[in-house]
Amino acid sequence: MIQTTEPALAPALSDLRVLEMGQLLAGPFCGQLMADFGAEVIKIEQPGAGDPMREWGREKPHGQSLWWPVIARNKKSIEINARETAGQDLIRRLVAQSDILIENFRPGTMEKWGLGYDALSAINPRLIMIRVSGYGQSGPYSQKAGYGAIGEAMGGMRYVAGDPSNPPSRAGISIGDTLAATFACVGGLMALHARTRTGRGQIVDSAIYEAVLAVMENLVTEYDKTGYIRERTGAILPNIAPSNVYPTKSGVYVLIAANQDSVFKRLAAAMGRPELAADPRYATHTERGKRQAELDALIAAWTAALDREELGRILDEAGVPRGDIYRAPEMLEDAHFKARKTIVDVAHPLFGSLKMQNVAPRLSANPGRVVTAGPELGQHNDEIFRGLLGLAPADLARLVADKVIGGSARDAA
Repeated sequence: MIQTTEPALAPALSDLRVLEMGQLLAGPFCGQLMADFGAEVIKIEQPGAGDPMREWGREKPHGQSLWWPVIARNKKSIEINARETAGQDLIRRLVAQSDILIENFRPGTMEKWGLGYDALSAINPRLIMIRVSGYGQSGPYSQKAGYGAIGEAMGGMRYVAGDPSNPPSRAGISIGDTLAATFACVGGLMALHARTRTGRGQIVDSAIYEAVLAVMENLVTEYDKTGYIRERTGAILPNIAPSNVYPTKSGVYVLIAANQDSVFKRLAAAMGRPELAADPRYATHTERGKRQAELDALIAAWTAALDREELGRILDEAGVPRGDIYRAPEMLEDAHFKARKTIVDVAHPLFGSLKMQNVAPRLSANPGRVVTAGPELGQHNDEIFRGLLGLAPADLARLVADKVIGGSARDAA
């Protein structure tokens, strides 16, 4: 579908066409992951309005969202009114030539439009339909409205996030949405692999609350067998010591993770207190866990007398894992980020260029890359409607006049 002169070096998904009908984060982040690795992701947006994410963001220079260029990068934008019969017909024509369709509407919406999986797979049996929702496509809650924050709460993350002296907290990012989207992408690629054997597509059902629960480690199992309910613990994980953030003379905190026996031995030597590693109170993982608070106090007293740079040098030389607590400014100045091109500059018609995170993970032979920032609304109408679907100018003009697709009659003529 997407041609390249160097097939061996083409991004891993460059032979796939993906239709993205979702909005905000839970569906579009799945589309972003696929677009990052070369899939032709055609984003279908409401004419004249587009994805609400185009308006999101606290900082909006020139009145433009700085969220949109990232979540919609590498994608193509077309405008189709999916509520209109003629718009639904256009989507069916696109489905006939596509591999994957992503949607994150409330369950039942696609069926109401005549675009459920049964209808679409009859057109294209190889179609994989990725469905992201708050509660999944089945069950008594499936029809309830369910944003990412609700999935984080129901999946257990909100209860354990934050300081124990405060109410349940959020992670600072929309982690529920992006987790569900990431699992949706993984599921889509699994279904794609299965299609190589069966020749048929299938539904990928990614529920936000289940995606959150999937990363909650042994939270349920601990309760099932011991009755233990995990509580908020702030910067520490109970009984895993030492692993915490510690103060420095510079006034900033450094994270030190030395809970493994051999690593703690190296930390004790670096502190000038090698006897701590031989002390029965601290010599083993279990005993250190019992005395987590007092051990943290010992380490904090040592780190507070050193500035960040000196502490970092000592720990690095001792082979003790440590990390600075980065914000965006530190990321942009870090030598490792620069060496690996972890942050890239992407051309933008209004801003000139934008810095954003690079593609992850990295593939040695068929890597992904950021080619374009998020497109203007309907930027690819002509390419898709004329080129891919072969619509005649008169048909385009009629669809524009009927407000089925975006643009103007003059543009369509």
